[in-house]
Amino acid sequence: MTRSEATVAVVDDDLSVRRGLERLLMAAGYRVETFASAREFLARAAAARPGCLVLDVSMPSQSGLHLHDALVAGGYDIPVIFITGAGDVATASRAMKAGAAEFLSKPFDDEVLLRAVEHATARSRPPRGS
Repeated sequence: MTRSEATVAVVDDDLSVRRGLERLLMAAGYRVETFASAREFLARAAAARPGCLVLDVSMPSQSGLHLHDALVAGGYDIPVIFITGAGDVATASRAMKAGAAEFLSKPFDDEVLLRAVEHATARSRPPRGS
């Protein structure tokens, strides 16, 4: 999947983080969909068909880890890059054991995120039936 073909979904409850990531990823040539919550992502995920998901760990209502668990349980195969401002070893370990592509602590270097997105979209599979 090339950058211009890949849609990166960003799920973070912080508007400034969503906007910053959207600008960064668009400047790198990706299509970007942003979501303020796990619920919003789930409501529109089938239409978005992202190449990867940049997902905040700590969000109100449903955490990023719970969203990831729901996606895995539902057979939704999408590479996930977790981002967090309050990461710890146990959370990172849980995310990686569950199949996360990457786990980044905020603030992270833009180039580190872009490399993680590049690797995640490269391993992304097209939606079934494509």
